[in-house]
Amino acid sequence: MDITAAVVRSFDHPPRYESFDLPATTGEDEVVLDVLAVGLHPRVRTGASGRHYTSTGKLPMVPGVDGVGRLSDGHLVYFVADDELTGPMATRTVVDARRCIPLPETVDVVKVAAAMNPAMSSWVALRRRVPIQPGQSVLVLGATGNAGQMAIQVAKRLGAGRVVGAGRDRERLALLPKIGADATVALTDDANATDAALAEAAAEVDLVIDYLWGKPAASAIMALLLGRSDRGRELNWIQIGAMAGPTIELPSVALRSANFRLQGNGQGAVSARAYLQELPSLTNEIDRGGIAVTARALPLADVESVWTATEVPGVRTVLVTGEV
Repeated sequence: MDITAAVVRSFDHPPRYESFDLPATTGEDEVVLDVLAVGLHPRVRTGASGRHYTSTGKLPMVPGVDGVGRLSDGHLVYFVADDELTGPMATRTVVDARRCIPLPETVDVVKVAAAMNPAMSSWVALRRRVPIQPGQSVLVLGATGNAGQMAIQVAKRLGAGRVVGAGRDRERLALLPKIGADATVALTDDANATDAALAEAAAEVDLVIDYLWGKPAASAIMALLLGRSDRGRELNWIQIGAMAGPTIELPSVALRSANFRLQGNGQGAVSARAYLQELPSLTNEIDRGGIAVTARALPLADVESVWTATEVPGVRTVLVTGEV
């Protein structure tokens, strides 16, 4: 089946909009759908560059991890792409019907395509990885990014009593109280001042959602543990993103001198089935405005120029195949 799609033929070049041969369905659960909207998430970019840990290195490929589409029977769905199938940045694609979540016809497809992926990380982390208890406190490290901003809202929606947001962008940091942050911490180049501010604002939190990793995470871990009044009280650190670097250097005493649990959340850490079970409640939350997102819709046909354009801070780009 000949379609048009964003096609990656080299990891060193942005996808080009061109004709592509869509493979036929092979399993009884595979269906073809018309794609309406696909989010251009950071996860999509790393996959298209071959740098994501799930990358097979196989080319050509059509990128994307999720989207909104319409099945042949007319039903509107949110879907999660299967790593073994053609990606969703195309006019049509093959999906596993078991990975499709029904959507109401009134839904804002651009908003859903924009919000599901970044919101899913914290939603699943706080419901499946370390289920949050009502009233617990949360630190979001990397709170000025899109996923971090949503994590603040997600934590509040799931019952957090206090949420602290930490990030570098001071302008966006100042906006966090409007979406639920009870306190904020600026991550600066002054390591001592930053550690002191983190210890003062967040040493007693119960959970940390970390989108940064690298040096900021290593410093924050020690600042929180050293500032904690009771090191025997459990601190759960959930590692999700690595915007500040793929590795950290952490003293072994951090693991021996406190009740500190370090774990990750992502593909493999939580089963695909568990992720899918969480999606209906998350789509409902986004649809009714419980989690805010700012999105811009651009034509899929312009993918090559959109890919290299400067991202607008706080705005999620969504590629659409027509009018939505």
